[in-house]
Amino acid sequence: MEITVDDDVRRLILSEGCDYRVCTSCTGPALVPTTVKGPKESDIKVPIGDNTLYVSIVQARYVRRVTIDMVYNSDEIDACYVFR
Repeated sequence: MEITVDDDVRRLILSEGCDYRVCTSCTGPALVPTTVKGPKESDIKVPIGDNTLYVSIVQARYVRRVTIDMVYNSDEIDACYVFR
């Protein structure tokens, strides 16, 4: 299972100096620091310098490329709205 990480995402992780995770949100895959959504043992681990990008096994079924547009605002990660 090959997952490509865009250079913009690599730069973000390296500049922040922390681990990130691709997890599931209401709007699809979300890229957040692991301080927002911690990694799980089942995650796929992608080394980025001294840090790790964790990819949820659920998202890994669908995501082949991690892009900067997946960055999710930490205030919104747990907020799902139902529109009628």
